[in-house]
Amino acid sequence: MAASKQLKLTIVRSMIGRLKSHQSCARGLGLRKMHKPVIVEDTPENRGMINKISYMLTVEEV
Repeated sequence: MAASKQLKLTIVRSMIGRLKSHQSCARGLGLRKMHKPVIVEDTPENRGMINKISYMLTVEEV
């Protein structure tokens, strides 16, 4: 059984004044505070949320 890939996400731009759907994506990914990294599974659902708010994130493979 292969280990699933993981992604390290860090929010680097403020969520203040963003669209509610973009704020919801960030919350759904577990992002709460700026510059606090979060590890998430690399799934199509998570990739879709990451693509939607990619302008606010830095993404690294773990």
